Amino acid sequence: MNDDSKRTDDSKRTDDSKLNLIVLDMAGTTVADGGLVEQAFSAAAARLGVEPGSADHAQKLDYVRATMGESKISVFRHLFGAEPLAQQANTAFEEAYGTLVDSGLIAPVPGARETVERLRGEGRTVVLSTGFARTTQDAILRALGWQDLADLTLCPADAGGRGRPYPDMVLTALLRTGAVDGVQQTVVAGDTAYDMLSGVRAGAGIVAGVLTGAHDRDRLSGHGATHVLGSVAELPDLIARAEA
Repeated sequence: MNDDSKRTDDSKRTDDSKLNLIVLDMAGTTVADGGLVEQAFSAAAARLGVEPGSADHAQKLDYVRATMGESKISVFRHLFGAEPLAQQANTAFEEAYGTLVDSGLIAPVPGARETVERLRGEGRTVVLSTGFARTTQDAILRALGWQDLADLTLCPADAGGRGRPYPDMVLTALLRTGAVDGVQQTVVAGDTAYDMLSGVRAGAGIVAGVLTGAHDRDRLSGHGATHVLGSVAELPDLIARAEA
């Protein structure tokens, strides 16, 4: 092998070690919504006759908390059973959440915008993903002025309808962007157990939990987090250390 060929092979090995596809959750990870999911759920449940303060309401709210990160229509299918009721609840939830977003009740997690900008400045591809419907995701992006912040945004419908804990959105990010050659060059970050499961099932090289959202360190670690961070702002330095 001549020296030029050796340099080419060495370069390829270096490139293959780069973590160049970063899939970030939104609510709780890059977006602080102050508990709007629970408020919107309560509004949706009330529309379907679930009395606020009742045992039924408390039980359903506990399930919503436990399944943070999951596709919301999947949550409502579990809670209300019949598809028409699930769709009605989901529509009511999305409308309520959208109204709260439009009222200015969300904000970026501190350092989130700067994190995305730094990662992209380093040549990495950043994807924002959510368990919300596209209309709600777009409302959040508009409210924050983030329409062009990431390379790609994904919701469950963009990945065939299955949200977390399935790996579909992470794999869709890889297929749509072509940013990396293998799943192990992907980084997934989120604040819920379902984010962690999604990253693990997709084969991501780093599955990072953050403590700015729904679930605590033990819950994140117990569902496969390779690292647990205080916030997404710590992610670029983690990636740099992993590549060193």
